[in-house]
Amino acid sequence: MESVSYSDTLKKVIGGVQVIFVAFGALVLVPLLTGLDPSVALFTAGVGTLIFQVITRWKVPIFLASSFAFIPAISYGVATWGIPSTLCGLAAAGLFYVLLSFIIRFFGIEIVQKFFPPVVVGPVICVIGLSLAPVAVNMALGLAGDVQVIPVETALIIAGISLLTTLAMFIFAKGWFKLIPILCGIAVGYLVSLFFGVVNLTEFYAADIIAVPHFVLPEWNLAAILFIVPVAIAPAIEHFGDILAIGSVTGKDYLKDPGVQNTMLGDGVATFVASFIGGPPNTTYSEVTGAVALTKMYDPKIMTFGAIFAILFAFVAKIGAFLHSIPIPVMGGVMILLFGLIASLGIDQLIKNKVDLSCQKNIVILSLVLVTGIGGLFIPLGEFKLAGIGLAAIIGVILNFVIPAPKECSEPEDHGVDF
Repeated sequence: MESVSYSDTLKKVIGGVQVIFVAFGALVLVPLLTGLDPSVALFTAGVGTLIFQVITRWKVPIFLASSFAFIPAISYGVATWGIPSTLCGLAAAGLFYVLLSFIIRFFGIEIVQKFFPPVVVGPVICVIGLSLAPVAVNMALGLAGDVQVIPVETALIIAGISLLTTLAMFIFAKGWFKLIPILCGIAVGYLVSLFFGVVNLTEFYAADIIAVPHFVLPEWNLAAILFIVPVAIAPAIEHFGDILAIGSVTGKDYLKDPGVQNTMLGDGVATFVASFIGGPPNTTYSEVTGAVALTKMYDPKIMTFGAIFAILFAFVAKIGAFLHSIPIPVMGGVMILLFGLIASLGIDQLIKNKVDLSCQKNIVILSLVLVTGIGGLFIPLGEFKLAGIGLAAIIGVILNFVIPAPKECSEPEDHGVDF
């Protein structure tokens, strides 16, 4: 009996390591692209997952990781106000999720569908992806800001191979490789970079084996809050889809038990805690759903083991230093596909929910959200300004309420997001 129990525990431990492997791309890509510490991101993902498991009473097999939707907001925030101020905005986004969880608890999920219908959420997600296009292209060209750090010819070769590898894994791979196309693209691109001699391992050699991650506390910045919190709308909508997806895999209705109000609360508290010590937001992550479906890892305790490993890896300084050595074109090549995929998810929202684009109301909302979000429109508010994705989201919500829908406009039967 003891051997059976030991064998079962060992399987869960191994499953936890596999979860880290699948989620690794999201875990490290967001901090590397935005200037945050990847070791802190590992730590906060582990802690955030444990928080989520406690709040949902160990009922949902989910591992939290960094949401790609926050990349443009974090990047802009770090460049404009610095990391501590940006963390203030991200912490506020976590509190927004907590508030949303209580709204759902008291008024039901229909309130979310009313304020954030597909015609608003779809173009906002498109803006998130398309607004990052220049960043991806510049990195693929070997540019760090305005500085050419790697010759264009070399950078394009590295970026191209990274992109093609990611594409090949994304389209043709089977099994586990299907779940880690980003990780494969980065790995192959790194090997090519070694061949061209553009990898700088100085920091890796100098780093200690074991070290405490560089935790950073937030500092108050209202401008960062006004800019970042509206961005949290899109990941909030995606959360419902992720919870439905994992439920379809395991055959359980997590919207009812432990309840979407609790899963949203888990995301919110985890994001707040992560942001308060220097990590990116922690939300549900779809690649983990694929891993659960492939391996039949239905026991949430497997995610608990994954969280523990993530926390332990965060204290291995060599890991963080190695991640910092990944050349810019490698990341740029992967990002070209990644940000395009984010934009396509917005289009998918419109198609799945049968949004009628012959309707004047819908086409106006779509047009204004796209142009204001991608074009860089901003509204000055004293010393602050409301801009980018956040402004686009607010415009979409307001237009949806103030513009009456003509009678001839067709509407989806459920009048809400296809969760």
